[in-house]
Amino acid sequence: MTRINLKKLQALRTRTFNLPPQKRVSSPAAALTFVNKRGFVYFWPIKGVDLPSLWTAVAGDRPVADAHDDPGHITWGWKDDALDKKIWYYGKILRGKATMIALEVVPYFYALSENYGDPNEDYLIAYREGRLPQAAKQVYEALLEKGSMHTLDLRKEAKLSNAKDSEFNKALEYLQKDFKILPVGVAQAGAWKYSHIYAITTSHFPKLAEQARKITESQARAKLLELYFGMVGAAQIRDVQKLFGWGNEVVKRAVGKLVDARKLVFAEHPKSAGEWVAVKEFV
Repeated sequence: MTRINLKKLQALRTRTFNLPPQKRVSSPAAALTFVNKRGFVYFWPIKGVDLPSLWTAVAGDRPVADAHDDPGHITWGWKDDALDKKIWYYGKILRGKATMIALEVVPYFYALSENYGDPNEDYLIAYREGRLPQAAKQVYEALLEKGSMHTLDLRKEAKLSNAKDSEFNKALEYLQKDFKILPVGVAQAGAWKYSHIYAITTSHFPKLAEQARKITESQARAKLLELYFGMVGAAQIRDVQKLFGWGNEVVKRAVGKLVDARKLVFAEHPKSAGEWVAVKEFV
C-alpha cells in the first residue's frame, strides 16, 4: 500500500487552512472568497476535527480567544452582518457546530437531509416516525405559523418557556443540522441584548429544495467528499464518519466509489495507524 507524503500534505493544508505564510483573511469580501473556494468550513476551529475555519484564516492557528477585544473576533461581526445577506449558508450543521457553506454547495447537503417534499409535511412524518423530538416539533411549528422571530419570542411561542435551556437549545441544533431552520439575523433582546433570529430554511432560501431535488444521495456524498479531501488531503474513515455523521458502512461505500474512480486511494500514514484515504497526488 502506498504511503502518504507528509510534506505534500502539510503544504496543502497550509494553503487550504490559510496558515502562515499565507496572507491573513482581513475583510468580509475575503472571507466570502475563503468559504466559496473551500465549499464549507467551520466558523470556529473544532477540537479533534481537521477542517479549515474562518477564525484560523483570520487569526492564525491558535485557540479562540476569551478576550472580547481580540482582533480575531472581527469574524463575529462579519458573520452577524451577513446572516440576512444570503451570501453563504450559516448554521450549526457539521457535528452540530457553526458551519459556513458556499451557496452552490448547500443543495448537496440539503439532498442528504430528511427533507423530501413539502416543508409543511416532512416534519410531521419525521415526528410520527420518532425522528423529530417533541421540542423540535414545537419550535418548527411556531416558526411555520408566526414566521421568523428571535429566540426569546420563539421559546415563548413554542411553549417551551418552562423547559430546560438544554432542551430548547437541542431543539434548535437538531433543526439546524437537518436544514429545517437557520439563523437569519440578530436582535437586541434578552439580558445580553443579543439573540439570534431564526427562520424556516425554505422560506429564506425558497429555491433550495428544487435545487437539491435534482441531486442523488450518491452524487451529494461524492461532491462533499471531494471538497473535504480537497481541503485536508488525507483522512481516516472514522474522521469522515465523525464529521458527516453518515454511518460507517455508508462512508465506506461512498469512499469506495471515489477510490474506484481513481480520485482517492487507500494509503498508509507514516506516523498514524488506521484506515487512511488520500487524494492520489499526496501519496
